[in-house]
Amino acid sequence: MPTEPDRPLVTREIAERDDAHRRYNEALTALDKAIQSLPEWPAPPSAYDETMLPAINEAWKILPEGGPATSTWGADKAWRLVAPLFERQMAFNAALVDHLNRNAAAHREIHDAVARALPATRESLAALAGFESLLVQFLQRITPLADARDRETRQAIDELRNVAEVAQRAAVMAKREIERLATGTPKEGPAVEAPPSLGAPFKVKASSEAYKYLGFEDRFRGSEDDIRARLADYAPYFDGASNVLDVGCGRGEFLALLKERGVASKGLDLNPEMVEACLARGLDVSTGDALTVLHGLPDESLGGLIAVQVIEHLEPAYLSDFLQTAYYKLRPGSRIVLETINPACWVAFFESYIRDLTHVRPIHPETLQYMLHASGFSAVDLVYRSPIAEEARLQRVTPRPEHFGDASADPVTELVSAFNRNMDRLNSRLFTFQDYAAVARRS
Repeated sequence: MPTEPDRPLVTREIAERDDAHRRYNEALTALDKAIQSLPEWPAPPSAYDETMLPAINEAWKILPEGGPATSTWGADKAWRLVAPLFERQMAFNAALVDHLNRNAAAHREIHDAVARALPATRESLAALAGFESLLVQFLQRITPLADARDRETRQAIDELRNVAEVAQRAAVMAKREIERLATGTPKEGPAVEAPPSLGAPFKVKASSEAYKYLGFEDRFRGSEDDIRARLADYAPYFDGASNVLDVGCGRGEFLALLKERGVASKGLDLNPEMVEACLARGLDVSTGDALTVLHGLPDESLGGLIAVQVIEHLEPAYLSDFLQTAYYKLRPGSRIVLETINPACWVAFFESYIRDLTHVRPIHPETLQYMLHASGFSAVDLVYRSPIAEEARLQRVTPRPEHFGDASADPVTELVSAFNRNMDRLNSRLFTFQDYAAVARRS
């Protein structure tokens, strides 16, 4: 596993972005859970009962004014003994009454303040809870906005990357041409053009335009690993053969597979940039028109021929002559494999065929099979490739369980069955295999 400094910058940035999204979602969830709810409000406090205060204010005096009502020697003597006690009690009563009066005033002020504060507090807490809810909603709306910005940024980066790739290829092509002019080296291959009577598929010159189609292949057809995996099934057809010709070899994925299996092979491609890429990998590839090259070979000199995603680039007359000439150049018992887009598949036609401006004409599987038979090939098998994923097809309807066993539901069941039969027909025509290969043998 690569260490952190070895990880690609883009990979690290994606990981950092995903971690930031995770932490943001966790924080947003915590904030959402923390939104306050209004409590059950207590009843306002009851007013202080002041009905007893007048009586208390009157009853605190327990001694008469001026002492006892009668004055005798005995009474005066007794009064002098108990008077200090009653005076202290009256002083206590006076202080207590004064304290009660003061508390009553303070309680009235507190009661009034609480009565005024409770509604204001309730309104403030309600406003705070509403603010918290709006804050969470705002933060929730930031995520799709950020995602939209992120998508825009990614699209801009992808566009910039695509422009950079094209510019890099153009720079490499220009550098090669400058070096060629500086050294006086002639071009490695002439401009290739098929005889007018046959109808050339398209003209490819060793110019600054060739690199564009190589970039198109890299972007839309798939990576080299993907193409190798797709072409691996064709390699066993050529086991034990020699001098196999790969027409339209492209980046050389199938030639590399044959080389690994010990099968001698050569590649041919009209695009000089494709040829340069193959030569850099040590593959035997040259630039040239397929039909011109085939006409120049001895009869029965090839041990096999394969053309992957090529024949849809050819005019009908050119294709017919190509198949007939290939028959003459192949040894008896050797195979020819021709893979092309399946025009009977709706997805393949609209997603693959019409995307490539160099495509000339789609070829129906049975048409190609007939043309191979008419050219002398026997045992022409059609091998369908790249099926459309089940989830990408039209989906059938499943009747609900309660419909079964219910006589009244028979019309519904019949309707579902008819609908599903129609879905199956559409899937068989529109969402089948994206490619097919005609595998034939020279008898």
